[in-house]
Amino acid sequence: MPSDPLLEADTPFYRRHLRSLGIAIAIIILLNLLLMFYWDSEPDSFDVRQVAIEQNGGEANLVTGAFTTATLIRVAETMLDKPGGYLSNDVMPPGVIMDNIPNWEYGVITQVRDLARALRNDFSRSQTQSTEDQDLVLADPDFHIDTESWMFPASENKYRQAIESVRRYQQRLRDEGESEAQFYSRADNLRDWLAIVEKRLGSLSQRLSASVGQVRINIDLEGDAEAVQSTVKPEQVIVTTPWLEIDDVFYEARGSTWALLHFLKAMEYDLRDVLEKKNARVSLKQIIRELEASQETIWSPIILNGSGFGVLTNHSLIMASYVSRANAAVIDLGNLLEQG
Repeated sequence: MPSDPLLEADTPFYRRHLRSLGIAIAIIILLNLLLMFYWDSEPDSFDVRQVAIEQNGGEANLVTGAFTTATLIRVAETMLDKPGGYLSNDVMPPGVIMDNIPNWEYGVITQVRDLARALRNDFSRSQTQSTEDQDLVLADPDFHIDTESWMFPASENKYRQAIESVRRYQQRLRDEGESEAQFYSRADNLRDWLAIVEKRLGSLSQRLSASVGQVRINIDLEGDAEAVQSTVKPEQVIVTTPWLEIDDVFYEARGSTWALLHFLKAMEYDLRDVLEKKNARVSLKQIIRELEASQETIWSPIILNGSGFGVLTNHSLIMASYVSRANAAVIDLGNLLEQG
């Protein structure tokens, strides 16, 4: 059967373009893999004192509250400006297929939200009947925008607005002619914020420990014979983190402890007189030490989930150990601030 000369003439053309298309796809995949490798890294820690000096224009301008506000600003900016930027609301690859850093970001923003609200409700107010600070009133809800909102409004845009509100509050703190902006370094303010931290760390510890599955006794109503709850729960509850969510919880804990580590270091400066009076500075340093240990380099390319005493390690249980000890120290510090 004679061949079609037109078909033979067209075959090389299609092959060339098909080969070019394959090469282009391979290059795109390779570039995405390289970007994923570069973006999938957690930011380093920073010196809270140096950051406070830089943001306030010199050591002479470091008034009470300068360290906490400067650290809050830097932590939020680091979340937004790290390699790859803010990834939680990405809708295009490679960001949309990444989950480690977005979960790290969620841990960070959770701690940022808690501190921003503590500033608004406690540290900036002398008593419950006092007026809220005008800039912190704006910052608090802006930090609470949905982490995955990518348009109308984009999460990072609202977070940057919140940062600017905190920055204005920071500037007013060191303005001698602005008496309305205050940061009250008091034991009760620190204790109230630590009560929130205690709950965050307790939840993270339980979720991390559930990586291997646990049978837990229901103690929801313990300590109160008249306590009731909405629905009946069994005496024993099996708690297990789904296999695909183990690394998500781990990186959320990494982000949360990273942010909290810096906030506590800042509080050590801003509330040093309170801590010295209560003889509580050592307790705070113990919390910081445990949180620093939680930020050690991860040498494994994946988060392993070996059994508690198995051959392979379990990164979640190791992280849970540090978080639990930090949480116990937070509870002790809160009791000391209340009773000391």
